[in-house]
Amino acid sequence: MAKYLVIVESPAKVKTIKKFLGKNYEVAASNGHVRDLPKSQMGIDVEHDFEPKYITIRGKGDILAKLRKEVKKADKVYLATDPDREGEAISWHLSQALKLDEKNTQRISFNEITQNAVKASLKEPRKIDMNLVDAQQTRRILDRMVGYEISPLLWAKVKRGLSAGRVQSVALRIICDREEEIAAFIPEEYWTLDAKLSVKGQKKPLPAKFHGDENGKIAISNKEEADRIMTEIRGEEFHVLEVKKGERVKKAPLPFTTSTLQQEASKALNFPISKTMRIAQQLYEGVDIKGQGTVGLITYLRTDSVRISEEADAQAREYISGTYGENYVAKQTTAKKGGAKIQDAHEAIRPSDINRTPVMVKESLSRDQFRLYQLIWKRFAASRMSAAVYETTNVKIGAGKYRFTVSASKVAFDGFLSVYSSEEDEKEKEGVLPCSIDENTELSLKEFDEKQHFTQPPAHYTEASLVKTLEELGIGRPSTYSPTITTLLGRRYIVKEAKNLYVTELGEVVNQIMKESFPSIVDEHFTANMESLLDSVEEGKVNWKTVVRNFYPDLDAAVKAAQKDLEKVKIEDEVSDVICDVCGRNMVVKYGPHGKFLACPGFPECRNTKPYLEKIGVSCPKCGKEIVLRKTKKGRKYYGCENNPECDFMSWSRPVAKKCPQCGGYMVIKGNKLVCADEQCGYVEERKNTEKESE
Repeated sequence: MAKYLVIVESPAKVKTIKKFLGKNYEVAASNGHVRDLPKSQMGIDVEHDFEPKYITIRGKGDILAKLRKEVKKADKVYLATDPDREGEAISWHLSQALKLDEKNTQRISFNEITQNAVKASLKEPRKIDMNLVDAQQTRRILDRMVGYEISPLLWAKVKRGLSAGRVQSVALRIICDREEEIAAFIPEEYWTLDAKLSVKGQKKPLPAKFHGDENGKIAISNKEEADRIMTEIRGEEFHVLEVKKGERVKKAPLPFTTSTLQQEASKALNFPISKTMRIAQQLYEGVDIKGQGTVGLITYLRTDSVRISEEADAQAREYISGTYGENYVAKQTTAKKGGAKIQDAHEAIRPSDINRTPVMVKESLSRDQFRLYQLIWKRFAASRMSAAVYETTNVKIGAGKYRFTVSASKVAFDGFLSVYSSEEDEKEKEGVLPCSIDENTELSLKEFDEKQHFTQPPAHYTEASLVKTLEELGIGRPSTYSPTITTLLGRRYIVKEAKNLYVTELGEVVNQIMKESFPSIVDEHFTANMESLLDSVEEGKVNWKTVVRNFYPDLDAAVKAAQKDLEKVKIEDEVSDVICDVCGRNMVVKYGPHGKFLACPGFPECRNTKPYLEKIGVSCPKCGKEIVLRKTKKGRKYYGCENNPECDFMSWSRPVAKKCPQCGGYMVIKGNKLVCADEQCGYVEERKNTEKESE
């Protein structure tokens, strides 16, 4: 009998796939990539038209030896790596490393690890798609060029093993730009005014929001304005001017792509991006389900398409009709708005079988696997369901020339909300009216509820919002979001505190060098354009070497220019006035993975180190001692008193020596302005150039 060998990437898939195939099939795993560029050098021959030099990855020799033995026994080899660029490249590397005969080697791919999908793929084998391989190769070579050309310069300038990356450096810049926005933000005061109204014959008061006057909306910017409006209204009679009833339709959500799954799992389950991808990989590769054996629960997890196969769509509609009723089945599904190019090779992320409900598999899954599977299952089911319909009521109330409004809504038909509701859906739910209201309802003022507010700065990036921004800008692809964030955290360029991402001192230094010396590398438009060029390589429209030939000269010129600039600046250790308490030498300022620190110049004989507290030349407003630049445990910068913990003064913004002329309090720097630290005071003035220079 003929013997066939199927090679997959992951050992977890071996068990799942073996179960679907007969005795004539042997299934083996490559454990991911088997060849790569060498770590010790760039591995790209610039002199000979950028030919890459691939070597066997350390530790993969034994795996290749075992695979060679299996290949010898087999009449035919099927390469069944993941259905994307990376998977195609792994198949090509395997064919090269194992010296596979083209006649007896074929490529198969499947979007889900189910019996039907695997068997169907064997009926439609194909050759390795070299356009996909070239697109992956181009990305790898560009990333290697950026990393290996620029990283040594960062090492020379900042003195520790730092790194730059094509997508990583842009992501860092995006976070740094947001931090600068937040630091420069000046809050503005505004007030809201609500009126609690008594409705004749009702115990419950009716809350109404101040809108404006008969000419339109009015913004209340201070207490004086709020007091004046309340005084003018007090003598007026409240009466209903208009009651509008309507209907609002909320469309069903789209099924998950990699990016939207990462965002929603972060918001709903509090999963870091890397955890979401790890667990989704487990669900895709196969989980041992009681009574069913090893089953692939979801489709492929790296996709930016929202397409669903006709078979899965029909199965979902049948399930919804049987479980919820025919009126819950969507007449037509929500379409994705146009935007960045979508790689439509895969479907959206969905359960491999909608009839396998989360409750049915709960006992066989870990808590986190269950929660993620449930999220994917519910989102897919919801995407095939009818829209939710809300009944809305909008009431306009007059009080003299002023206008108040009351809005309420209630669900008339829950549609997809019966299965799935996101954080946004919950926020949209408005209060229900305490009683029915029409133009004849009698109202009277019970009391006013006025509140002072201040505008808020833009939010710090979270992993979820950074992924959303990268996707919107067309930077990176589904497979790159997680490793990019992991690298930034691992290098300590950014830190994560309570979901928020903050730039460290080290991240600021690296970003500054990249912006000054390599502006195109950290330019989001350049990086997004590079992604579309990679897509063109994948489609066979552009030769991969053309992309590399056009990219390298500019990078090389920028590196040489930066090297010259660095040579002009002899980087000496900055000597401090702190004396080493071990050997008596003046300690010097050095850079470590966590930023600056003090070290004894007598290293290695004297290994004494101390934290570096940089004085900013401003006295503490609480105790009069010096304010120093400090860092949180995770590396986020703030300003505190050198007398800590006795004095608890701290400020996220940099204080200045000048006192507020309005209230006498301390002032802080916000971009090009000096602002009173007390929001209630609100004093602001322009910064003089002398103040900027002394920073």
